[in-house]
Amino acid sequence: MTGERRRPSRPEPRDIAELRQLKTLQPELAPAADMHIALLELQRRVQARVSLPWIQCDAGRLGEQQAGHPLLRFEDIPIDWTELRLMVRQTADILRRFEALEPDDDDRIQTLAREGNTLEPAVEQWFRASLAREPWPADEVHPAMLGQVLALAIRPFLARCVEALLPTVDLSGWRHGYCPMCGWDPELAVITPAGERLLLCGRCSASWKFDPIACPWCGNADRTRITSFATRDGRYRLAGCDRCHRYVKAYDSRNAPRPVLPAVDAVATLPLDAEAIRRGYEG
Repeated sequence: MTGERRRPSRPEPRDIAELRQLKTLQPELAPAADMHIALLELQRRVQARVSLPWIQCDAGRLGEQQAGHPLLRFEDIPIDWTELRLMVRQTADILRRFEALEPDDDDRIQTLAREGNTLEPAVEQWFRASLAREPWPADEVHPAMLGQVLALAIRPFLARCVEALLPTVDLSGWRHGYCPMCGWDPELAVITPAGERLLLCGRCSASWKFDPIACPWCGNADRTRITSFATRDGRYRLAGCDRCHRYVKAYDSRNAPRPVLPAVDAVATLPLDAEAIRRGYEG
């Protein structure tokens, strides 16, 4: 039709645009960047359909948090099981496509996701175990990679919980290296312009202030037993603990051109992961 005006296309989210740029600047990271783009697009499609939950934090729950218990409960999560089953299957598909998941594990996870009476109790058991900081062992039904697939698949639902909770709670008293919301481990840290260190949850995307030196895994705060190194431009840093031999990566936002973008910075720091592993540290 003459005179019809084409609706302008929406700009890409910044993290996806940055991942595409990273592919150009560092072609060796292109497969990892493409995988994260696919995961982000999937998670955002689902998160847009998840309703904001109503979560009441009474004095008892807040008291438990002060004692080191994460705030979220399994029953708080607004899970649509049809959506989650699809998320699990599509997340596994993406990981397999980029060779981050073995075909046998993918087949077992696909079977589990199709059987709601098997997946639902497995998800609840897995989440409650992480809240209690207990291991969730793999077995014949639950392959070792299932936990990682679930952490990615449940993220849209947990992110909505964090949106609901964060404005209502004070996390300043939290001193633990695991997430005050969902109990998961940090995926990344960010050094703020004020020189503070925030840890970023690898499952629900919450962030919390943590000691700038101490190891999140074992609490070691002896500077002589923390080995640190950085990228040439100083944008990324890694701290390896010489007591427990684990490490955490950080985005240094001081004098940085943008805020932290966890998906982008997780990919950009893969060379630091390789160097840490070469030196004998574990993520």
